[in-house]
Parts: sequence; structure tokens; C-alpha cells
Amino acid sequence: METKDVLIIGGGITGLASAWWLARSGLSVEVWEAGERPGGKIMSTRQDGYLTERAASMVLNFRPEVVELVREAGLESAKTARLPAAEAQRYLLHKNCLKALPMRMGAMMASPLWSLRGKLRLLAEPFIFSGGRPDETVSEFITRRLGREVLEKAIEPFIAGTLAADPDVTSAAAALPRLTALEQRYGSLAAGVVANRILRRRTACTTDTFSFRNGMATLVECLANTPGVTVRTGYTACELAREQGGWQAAAATAQGRQTQFARHLIVATPAPVAANLLAQVDDELAELLRGIRYAAVAVVHAGLARDAVKHPLDGTGFLAPRGESAILTGNLWMSTLFPDRAPPGKILLTSYLGGVRAPQVADWDDGRLAEETLGTLRPLLGLKGDPEMLRIDRHREALPVYHGAYQARMQAIAARLERIAGLHLEANYRGGVSVRDRLARGHAVANRILEAQQWPTAERQRSAVPEPTGRMAARPGLSV
Repeated sequence: METKDVLIIGGGITGLASAWWLARSGLSVEVWEAGERPGGKIMSTRQDGYLTERAASMVLNFRPEVVELVREAGLESAKTARLPAAEAQRYLLHKNCLKALPMRMGAMMASPLWSLRGKLRLLAEPFIFSGGRPDETVSEFITRRLGREVLEKAIEPFIAGTLAADPDVTSAAAALPRLTALEQRYGSLAAGVVANRILRRRTACTTDTFSFRNGMATLVECLANTPGVTVRTGYTACELAREQGGWQAAAATAQGRQTQFARHLIVATPAPVAANLLAQVDDELAELLRGIRYAAVAVVHAGLARDAVKHPLDGTGFLAPRGESAILTGNLWMSTLFPDRAPPGKILLTSYLGGVRAPQVADWDDGRLAEETLGTLRPLLGLKGDPEMLRIDRHREALPVYHGAYQARMQAIAARLERIAGLHLEANYRGGVSVRDRLARGHAVANRILEAQQWPTAERQRSAVPEPTGRMAARPGLSV
């Protein structure tokens, strides 16, 4: 049996991104995926001329590692940029109506969304002393810095809509790392934003929102077909053992039990799966993983004729605060965001329901999900008639929720990992749930593996990918 440099358990976006960075540096990599296809929750589906996304629908990027991966993987030509119409507005459900959500200070001061008291509290932010507790919740952090009104009307719907979580118990440092870092570094969010704008002019990575012409599955397929990466589907890891010089892993497959030895092991599965696999390796680490909770989310895609919708759909969509909607957290106007998501003369609306706010949606049948969704959208968007296309995706464990003393849990996990040579945990419960975060974390774990051991030059040269030059040229492909 050939020894692999790295074995990755879990063929979702994190595992595939890690494999890409490692193989690009010349290492031999094998990926085990329990499902029938790689990609995890990411899947693009064409139905009746509509292109829907089962999970992530786009990449909002500001990281150079992601720019590098997309370029070097040959994905630039497959990218599709956000349409200009989607940049016009972002909406918020407010008093049973959709109101434009301003993103700049001047527009916020003129917006009827905020009371005079709320506007004055927002303007006072630069004068608020820094120094919250290390384990502050999102609600505590935002209220302290920006006031209760900003929390209820902007941040709570963002946390519920994008993270499926509850800001009252979500760790601010885990869910809003950029904002908490601004306070720590500059003492004020406003000062930090100004400083970052100046610095961004000197660094060349601008914010970019994009998808791919054939959907997010394009990214998955490209990464899974990376030279030097062997992806095995239908491989359910069932046993791990530390051995001299690496790790022995066993998987249950349709062909029977299969084994593989590797110098390094990346476990890129959801936390409960990782906990079960690692119980015999480190029971304390397994217990820490078992404490991570997940939220259920239902995604309802509706395709309609354009003239069946009164609203101009001149933006990305809308978020719904918990005081406005008990079930629906947000709605994306996919046919406004990207081209070719709907046939000519049609529109595609994608709604998100559930999360911590309404976990019961996981048990609803299709009829009730459709009824609840359309019942909410009809008065808001002026819908007439029923959709000509309806598709529903369910995720009982959609996203990890960063609740409680989450940073302390992550630090404890990192401390346990330091004692276990060659073992690496990377999944969306560490370092962010977005595709951008997962691609960047794949880069980070690849760097750690390459720095942990001096790989022979001959092994690094196995890759057919040309070696780049740069700051980390000794570890080709991992430059930032």
C-alpha cells in the first residue's frame, strides 16, 4: 500500500480546498468522502431552466489566497460577476414593508429606518471606550459600541440570516472577527474602518462578489479534479490509529474495508462525525467537538414570470429581523444577482427559513414550507399566482452555531491538537462558515503541514503544476 503524504477525511469545500493547496505544492493527497459525490452541501441544480444552489450561492471575497486559488485553478474564465442591478439596494423587512438598508453613514443618517436617538447613538461610536469582556456575545458587543437599535434592525437579521444563529448567545469574536479586531486594534470601529480603507488602497485585494456560470458546483468539480489529488467517494471513515510516522485510517466501502497510511491526517467533517472518529484517539478532544451545536435550515427556491412580481427586485434581496418574521430569515433575488439563474422573462427567488430562530422547520413537509414562504413573500413583493418552479432543500445540520464561550472551546481544541502530531481539524466550526473562509483555511492548514515537516525536494516536484515564485517560494503554491 502506497503511503500518502496527506489523507483528508471529508470531501466538502474545506477538504477539497486543503487538497488543492497541498497537491499544488507537490504532495500526494487522498480525500475520503462518505457521500456519492464530493462537495458536501454545495450542489448546483438545473430545473426547468432555473439554476438553484443547495447551499452557498456566491463568494464574497476580500482575501488574496482566494484570488490566487481562483486564478491558478483556471477558474477566472468560469466566474460570473454580480450584475449591476444587484448593487442598487439591500433591503430590510421593517414594519411589514421592505425598506432600503443604507450602507454608508450619510445615507444612514437620512434613512427613516433609524430613530433620531438611534442615529445619535451611532454617531457617538468613536467616543465609546473599548474594553468589553473576552467572551462578549454579539448582542453585548454591538449594543455597547453601536446601540440597541443597530443590533435589532441590522445585526440580528444578519446573524440569523447568514449564520442561522442567535446574537444573544453567539460569540462576538467568533461571528464578527473583523469588527472585534477593529476595536482591539484602533479602539473604535469608525477609526478602524477609515484605517482599513487607507491600507486597502496600498494592498491590492479589493472586495469581489462572484459565482460561476454553471453555479458553485463548478468550484467543487475543479478542486476535485486537481492533479495529485485522489478523491474516493463512498468511503466512510470508521477507524483512526496513530502509528509511528503517521496515521492509519480505515473506511467502510461498497468493496469492503479499505485502509490507508498517511503522514498527516486532516479531519474535515462536521464536528459530530469528527468526535466519533477521534473518541479512541483523544476523548477530551472528542468531548469538545461534541459540544458544538448545529442549526437546521430549509431553502425554498421559487421561479416565477417577471410580470407576476410587482416589486422591481432592484437589489440583492432582504433580511428579516426576528421582530418581523418568526420563520423567514432572508430572501435572495438570484436572477438579479447573477445572469442565467432564470429563463428569459422569469425570476428566481431563494428563501431561507429556520435556523436557531425556528428549528421546527426541519420537520415541516414541502407543502407547509411552500405555504409559509409564499405567504410571507406575496404582500412584500406583490406576487401574483403560484410559482411555475418550486424546489426545496433541507439541511438538518446546516451550520455550526458559535454559541456560548466559543472562542474558549476553539482554544481548548487547538491546545489538544498541539499534543497530537500529524492531526489537523478543519471544518466550518473553525474560522468561519463562508466559502471564502473555507478556501482561506484550506490554505492555512496546508501551510501548517508544510511547515511542520521538511518535505524532500523530489516529493515536492511530483506536481505537474508550475511552481510560482514569491515570498514562500520554498513551499511552492502557498505564497500569500
